[in-house]
Amino acid sequence: MRFARQVSFLFFLALTPLLLPSEAPASCGAVSCFVVIGAQQRIPQQGLLTVSGVYNYTPMRLLSGATGIIPAADQARQRLILDHHQEVRTITQSYTLDLNYGVMDRFALQLTVPYLKRKHLHIDGLGESATEAGEPVNFSDNGFGDVRLTAKYNVLPTLRHNIVLGFGLELPTGDTQARDSSGQVLESPGQLGRGQIGLIGSIYQTYELIPHRLSQFAFASYRHTFRNRDGYQFGDEYQFNAGVNLVTTPWLVLINQFNFRYLTQDNVTANLEQSAAPFSGEEPTVIDPRILDRRVPNTGSTYFAYTPGFQLDVGRLFTSQYTEGTSMYVMAQIPVARDANNNLAQGTSFIFGITRSLQLLKPRS
Repeated sequence: MRFARQVSFLFFLALTPLLLPSEAPASCGAVSCFVVIGAQQRIPQQGLLTVSGVYNYTPMRLLSGATGIIPAADQARQRLILDHHQEVRTITQSYTLDLNYGVMDRFALQLTVPYLKRKHLHIDGLGESATEAGEPVNFSDNGFGDVRLTAKYNVLPTLRHNIVLGFGLELPTGDTQARDSSGQVLESPGQLGRGQIGLIGSIYQTYELIPHRLSQFAFASYRHTFRNRDGYQFGDEYQFNAGVNLVTTPWLVLINQFNFRYLTQDNVTANLEQSAAPFSGEEPTVIDPRILDRRVPNTGSTYFAYTPGFQLDVGRLFTSQYTEGTSMYVMAQIPVARDANNNLAQGTSFIFGITRSLQLLKPRS
């Protein structure tokens, strides 16, 4: 137990400096809220299926003092146009079905299927009209996002301490060709899917500081997505999360966690152009006609948030065959520090979920 306690403490210390906000440009388009939900990170016992349904509301708006003037990464026509349009807002709602099945007591397979509803507004073509500072362009779409399949293994299964390693594949099942109100294919960051396979590695650690009363947890993950057929490659994603769960009564758990996400810059295969000044009535000027792999300015982001919430064990509060193994949770992700780099920034997000455990097979004795 002393060894488990030392590993838990060292792992938490290793994450601490990474949770501090750092400077980086912010992403245009859309992001989703991210939190640690124990039912999704843990490994169920053999034959147990944990089914989770999660609703997530994530708004993005300009911070005070930001103009929101950013480049256009037109992957459909291989054009990267500097200072082309002005971001206004993005709202993403996601409905996620998560299936977490214990193949063995230390090994599990997890399937995550997101359904997304997204609304976006920006002012397009700032320099292309002599009478108006651009044209309002709306985008609205809903459908399935990229499905994720994850294999997980518990390398330290003890009564009070667990360390779970995960490796996942993100499959390109989400739409990448949706069009905005002007009839043009929307930029890749606003689409429901990334259009290419992603690789995800993760580690989840938890330790009961006070048995059955107070537990500490930490979660870190890394995602790399390859370049899609449109010549667009999303930046790598790093997530670091840590928090505690406090059992106040057998049916009520208070959740407190800190969440940090760092996204590197995206890349697009395109030429390079410069948009004309607002009200000039001129088309963008070509700076470099060569079709090259170029970093997309104003992509990448740094986001640090505090997330309080609670989990209600419905099965213990209302004892019946219909509520057995069922719990509900509510969380609010509140931004503490964000670097939006003159772009849209993620605001306070909300998470609602319900989890039900079903014993499909009897575990081996």
